Amino acid sequence: MPNTRNFQDLHEQVLAKPGAAGRLAELRKETLAEIGLYEIRKQLDWPRSGLADKLGISQADVSQLENSEDMSLSRLRNYLEQLGGHLQLLAVLQNGDQEYSLPLRIGTAESDNRDPVGRNGRP
Repeated sequence: MPNTRNFQDLHEQVLAKPGAAGRLAELRKETLAEIGLYEIRKQLDWPRSGLADKLGISQADVSQLENSEDMSLSRLRNYLEQLGGHLQLLAVLQNGDQEYSLPLRIGTAESDNRDPVGRNGRP
């Protein structure tokens, strides 16, 4: 029988090391910041072909869009809307030791009826 260890025991050993909780929190934050469009599509169980059809582009174009490091907000908004989501932008600002976020609206208020801070029940 292989020598296995309980995950909870390993987790507690890692957390017992000085500074481990902070390091793990920072790694978690970095990992979440790196989630890309491909991962979102896969988590929603959307095949590339189905999304390509909804966007009216080829599968290769979907791949190129998902791997792009620079795209227009309108393309990103359209991509997310086809997946059933919406685009929400936040400006994250630093003032001394305090960090705060402000929702951004692109365009005029009349052109976008979404509530940027989520008061309408959306996350």
